[in-house]
Amino acid sequence: MSVGAARDGDSSRTSLRAWAALAAVYVLWGSTYTGIQVAIRYSPPLLMAGSRYVLAGILLYLVAGHEGGWRHGIGRWQMPTRREAISAGVVGLFLLLGGNGLVSLGELKVHSGLAALMIATVPLWMALIALTLKGARRPGAVGWLGVLVGLGGVAVLVDPRSAGHISLLPAVGLLAAAVFWSIGSLSGQRAPLARNVLLVSSVEMMVGGLGLLLVGLLTGEGSQLHWAHLGTPFFLAYAWLITGGSIAGYTCYTYALKYLPAGTVATYAYVNPIVALGLGWLILGQGLTPTAGLAALLITAGVVLMVSGPALANRRARLVHSPPG
Repeated sequence: MSVGAARDGDSSRTSLRAWAALAAVYVLWGSTYTGIQVAIRYSPPLLMAGSRYVLAGILLYLVAGHEGGWRHGIGRWQMPTRREAISAGVVGLFLLLGGNGLVSLGELKVHSGLAALMIATVPLWMALIALTLKGARRPGAVGWLGVLVGLGGVAVLVDPRSAGHISLLPAVGLLAAAVFWSIGSLSGQRAPLARNVLLVSSVEMMVGGLGLLLVGLLTGEGSQLHWAHLGTPFFLAYAWLITGGSIAGYTCYTYALKYLPAGTVATYAYVNPIVALGLGWLILGQGLTPTAGLAALLITAGVVLMVSGPALANRRARLVHSPPG
């Protein structure tokens, strides 16, 4: 086998793993909206989110930060450089303090599935922000159509004439969460981060989690926490948020973001609502209104167009620039 063929094989396997990671994000993060809504029934939202990410970051570092494998003894711990640590910390604050923190607050007033539908604006913000970045990949006409179709579903949700629409303040908070998440995601692709994806994820979660804890304490959430009120549903949801949502989901997201275009990775925001709506109905008894159903259909169509847009644009460009004959 030639060196070129070996490299092509490695690239193909990496691409396959990246798509598998993105598929996992579709499902895992769709379930976290339900988990958050269960957990914040018993615990203040920012303290819950912050402790969740700090614990997940520590656990992930214990697994991923050890060099040489545990069978070789205590060995050495991997440490990012100062520049890498600062970059990961900034990304973590955008993603978790800004993004997840506002989602957790929003779900105090908004059903889990509807909150996930509002976060479907992530691809739009990413596409708009990417226009200001040099060398950013454009989604193409079909991709832009997908963004508009997906946002059409969001427009249905915020329309005051729609039954079960989302009120203005929670809607603004959730849209702001989408903007923060978009900035953090694009920064994560361009920032000088460590090559170890798990190490990067652990640092981002610890820094972002500490930011959430600090803001939660400064806003008085400490007085709202009553340990005696934390029941079995809280601990089940909290455990799932740490393992499935934070450790597995966040790591898969970081990996997919490293090897796939940001616009493609952002399509998880179109699929998560479908999972969240289904689990909200199954676990929380939240009915699927005609408004939510229409929004979900538009968002499903949007993700198909968004994923296929860049590929179609590249194919059209190759046909235009290919020599005749």
